[in-house]
Amino acid sequence: MAEAIAKAGLPGVYSYAGRTEAPMGQPIHMRMGGFGGVEGLIAYLGDQAISHVIDATHPFAAGMSANAVAACSATGVALIALERAAWTAGEGDRWTHVPDIPAAVAALAGPAQRVFLAIGRQHIDVFAAQPQHHYLLRLVDPPTTPLPLPQADVVVARGPFDVAGDTALMQSHGTQVVVAKNAGGKGAVAKIAAARALGLPVLMIDRPTIPARRVAHSVREVMAWLG
Repeated sequence: MAEAIAKAGLPGVYSYAGRTEAPMGQPIHMRMGGFGGVEGLIAYLGDQAISHVIDATHPFAAGMSANAVAACSATGVALIALERAAWTAGEGDRWTHVPDIPAAVAALAGPAQRVFLAIGRQHIDVFAAQPQHHYLLRLVDPPTTPLPLPQADVVVARGPFDVAGDTALMQSHGTQVVVAKNAGGKGAVAKIAAARALGLPVLMIDRPTIPARRVAHSVREVMAWLG
């Protein structure tokens, strides 16, 4: 999306939440960090004379998306969401759907297993409620504080990943179950395909509910909306 905006010669700002130590560079101006809730975002939109907002956040960044809807509604700034299509189970998939992170934690009750916790770092701590498992974590940055999980291996890597690599990763760690958010898109789907190939069950965390907004599913759609 940023490349298309730059190629079109449009002035734009790429806003990162600031959760990774070395975010990828972008061809338009970058800013880091939050806005300070809805009121802070309203102030930013006014201060920077923003005319259009493209919500291209992760499908699970529900707070930021809700703030964008509220701020744009209050200011009359045009808003569109660039949203990846969700993954759907196919032949050979062994998915158990859960509505949220707490439900995924509850679903892991029972005997010890080797769990690939493929959800990023933000919600790792809540899985300490199921300490009997041995967890495999894949993180963009090395942890800077001790992990809350008594048994865990950490792999530091940045996607996109491929099926062969994820299959080998799960085999080498003896993975028995995968916990994943339904992020959709291509960058992280390899772990789902690898689980299918290995016949592993997947605890699939469904997407959160976002307030109603205009949605596009491709960069081309967004560029047409921008005119």
